[in-house]
Amino acid sequence: MACSCSHEPVAPKPNSKFRTALWIALVINLAMFFVELIGGAYAHSSALWADSLDFFGDALNYGISLAVLGASLYWRATVALVKGATMAVFGLVVIGKTAYAYTQGIPPEAITMGAIGVLALIANVIAAVVLYAFRDGDSNMQSVWLCSRNDAIGNVAVILAAVGVFGTGSLIPDLLVALVMATLGLTAGYQVIQKAMQERRENRVLSSN
Repeated sequence: MACSCSHEPVAPKPNSKFRTALWIALVINLAMFFVELIGGAYAHSSALWADSLDFFGDALNYGISLAVLGASLYWRATVALVKGATMAVFGLVVIGKTAYAYTQGIPPEAITMGAIGVLALIANVIAAVVLYAFRDGDSNMQSVWLCSRNDAIGNVAVILAAVGVFGTGSLIPDLLVALVMATLGLTAGYQVIQKAMQERRENRVLSSN
């Protein structure tokens, strides 16, 4: 529970520019979730399927971030802590899905995979540019920036995997990209968790003074 001491820092006024950026990112991520969910199932691509889950998770994160704008540092850091854990769990889920896809041995459809990867990259670059100005903010702002950054990197990897699948006829490039995306989720989640825990500790210290 947050300390109710009168010395607790006053919650900042919600940043209207950050709110607008979050709404833009939310709409983009929800739209791409459906595109990649359907496209990944059609193309039998683990990388696209993993990226669709990432889009959905990011959309939820942006919605949560909108809900806590203007809240105290303690509660914003608490939400960021949950979001960081979600990002890490996403990484573990992708690893499990990749292992399952490897046992099935079905190579993805490269053309569909590549086309959707390009579309997703364009969408994520737009979201990343919109959120770039807030990358050095608190843990909550940092988490949404990391989400968009990871998505853009992941989409480049998906496109490269599609080229690899097209050239080799193997599912290995698709699985490798899925593992890269899982690693991004785990490392970004760790960064957000660490910063959120630090902010919660600092908030307790300020509240007790």
